[in-house]
Amino acid sequence: MEDNTRRLEREELHRAIWQIANDLRGSVDGWDFKQYVLGTLFYRYISENLTNYINKGENEAGNDSFDYAKLSDSEAEMARDDLINEKGFFILPSQLFENVRKNAPNNENLNETLESTFNAIENSAKGTESEDDLAGLFDDFDVNSNKLGATVAKRNDKLTKLLNGVADMNLGDVKSQNIDAFGDAYEYLMTMYASNAGKSGGEFFTPADVSELLTMLGTVGRTEVNKVYDPACGSGSLLLKAEKILGKNAVKNGFYGQEVNITTYNLCRINMFLHDVGFDKFDIACEDTLISPQHWDDEPFDLIVSNPPYSIKWAGSDNPLLINDPRFSPAGVLAPKSKADLAFIMHSLSWLSASGTAAIVCFPGIMYRGGAEQKIRKYLIDNNYVDCVIQLPSNLFFGTSIATCIMVLKKNKTDNNVLFIDASDECIKVTNNNKLTEENKQHIVGIFTDRSEEEHFSHLASYDEVTENDYNLSVSTYVEAKDTREKIDIVKLNAEIKEIVAREQVLRNEIDKIIEEIEGGQA
Repeated sequence: MEDNTRRLEREELHRAIWQIANDLRGSVDGWDFKQYVLGTLFYRYISENLTNYINKGENEAGNDSFDYAKLSDSEAEMARDDLINEKGFFILPSQLFENVRKNAPNNENLNETLESTFNAIENSAKGTESEDDLAGLFDDFDVNSNKLGATVAKRNDKLTKLLNGVADMNLGDVKSQNIDAFGDAYEYLMTMYASNAGKSGGEFFTPADVSELLTMLGTVGRTEVNKVYDPACGSGSLLLKAEKILGKNAVKNGFYGQEVNITTYNLCRINMFLHDVGFDKFDIACEDTLISPQHWDDEPFDLIVSNPPYSIKWAGSDNPLLINDPRFSPAGVLAPKSKADLAFIMHSLSWLSASGTAAIVCFPGIMYRGGAEQKIRKYLIDNNYVDCVIQLPSNLFFGTSIATCIMVLKKNKTDNNVLFIDASDECIKVTNNNKLTEENKQHIVGIFTDRSEEEHFSHLASYDEVTENDYNLSVSTYVEAKDTREKIDIVKLNAEIKEIVAREQVLRNEIDKIIEEIEGGQA
């Protein structure tokens, strides 16, 4: 648990970020404008990260007054090659965030300065091992966009405010990694923009509470993993939770992910740097995972966590090569062309290590629909790969109110049972969304770890039970929901009805009497 001081620091930081983002945004749509805020945050981070790295080395060598930011560009050039080998990039002192910001109010060509700086940072990695990790990272930071202002002067004014706003974020010193402030600021900004942008933004972002639950499920009994992989990694929030939950350096051989959307792919790589993951410890690719997977040479993976897009279209049977693809062929059938969900499941299973765990958020329909999807479920159950299915509450995600599920896959199960957990009420309401608390997550993970049964919450179904239900994997089929209807005492109810009928008769008699009197008076 984080201490109170850390929590207050975090809340203060979040308030400041919210204020800055709102002040700066103006006419630019939040989801579009986030590229500028996140890009500037990234620029500040790598500038401070590099400066501190160089200063620390010089200080340790006895040069206490050394400050890389005050060096001339020509003096700094001598260290270029060594720094690119160690950090993956190079920034001249004149191009550091703090120096560009200092000169920004008097720089009529600020937009050009930033553009040439970003190009220089990306080009510094050209022809080196880190080239793929840096290429195109600033592509979405368009310094000449009309969204920033109609004239160069207006755009530069907005860019100056942007530099000042991000500089004023209290992110502490990059050297003190304990609060992970840059990564936290990034995640908060993504949450803020996604919640305001609805579907257009939310589909690229898995809230932290869900990410943590997936990672907790995937790392039960482990203190480290070889590699973590996400076939639809979005902005990378899920990948990075492994290190948060297991501890620094517990992901031995790195973070691997693939993302089809280029903007989100750039955000994911930025996120890696902001969480201090070295360029040699992550490999994020931009391609369609189902058609063109980029990590054949890196699989298998000990931990796979993912929240793939729900029910999207894919080539499926239109592509004659896919039925023979070793990822999909074992099931003997492909996921439907209009619903790629189970293709992501099959892909993940294929790349899972013999002792690994995959925890994947799923659209509920894949658990009970017939046809090809039922055949794939049959393959998964008959080969004993499904460890657990968890029903989540509705309204956990931005942009959709769907109550999703989690499927946990393993290749080394010690029994052939499937655990079903109904966690549909395990949440608290926060504004318009539901949220998993620490207690909610611990309850789910505790039952998952013990494979225990709890009335109205979990059931351990045998293989025979699942086959008798035609391979239906819906949690509601196996876990009886609590009857929340009011219990009725029939004897008491009958007595009350009898009393009402008797009372009704008394009233009738009285009404008859009154009518008789009225009629008698009129006679």
